[in-house]
Amino acid sequence: MFLIIIIVFAIAGFVVSNKLKSKFKQYSQTPLQANLSGAEIAKLMLADNNITDVQVLSVEGQLSDHYNPANKTVNLSPDVYYGRNAAAAAVASHECGHAVQHATSYTWLSLRSTLVPLQNSAGKILNIVLIASLLGGFLINLPNEIIGFIVVGAYGIITLFSLVTLPVEFDASNRALAWVKTRNIVTPDEYAMSKDALKWAAMTYVVAALAALTTLAYYIMVFFGGRD
Repeated sequence: MFLIIIIVFAIAGFVVSNKLKSKFKQYSQTPLQANLSGAEIAKLMLADNNITDVQVLSVEGQLSDHYNPANKTVNLSPDVYYGRNAAAAAVASHECGHAVQHATSYTWLSLRSTLVPLQNSAGKILNIVLIASLLGGFLINLPNEIIGFIVVGAYGIITLFSLVTLPVEFDASNRALAWVKTRNIVTPDEYAMSKDALKWAAMTYVVAALAALTTLAYYIMVFFGGRD
């Protein structure tokens, strides 16, 4: 059953990831009529929201774009930073959407930031459990119920993080799309492309959340399903 879960969501993740890359490539070939680069769009959106303490940086990688609340930086991949197309406009404004969330103390972003160290610790705990179980470590002598509480508790935190991420990502996209539209950064056709690109980006988080939720349900069933 666990193997089936892994295979199903691995396939789903692969399909969505490929679709996102395909959409990004397609919309990257459409020059923006406003002739603004992703970096210029990001700086303009930050300025329009009176955010002066966030830097816009170029980072290596493809689709490596992200906002870092720790050092207040909008990090854009070269294709987005220098790109002057609908895809670059969508991604750059989306990442700035996170900066706006941070500046306005958006509740779900604050909660996700709080969960980051807990999620990291939960991941380490699960790795220890796996290694100890495979090598016959100390967990062998623990009651199955205790192991179950550890595994379910740790994976529960990871699942919660995945679920909290969803409103954060959808809200950032909504902020981005509303801004590029009202600011006339994109034409109606370019807006449709930007919206479609962000939809597929959001789908990657949806698949991850569903995978986490399904895996958590599986662990609960394995460790506690036989109880009266």
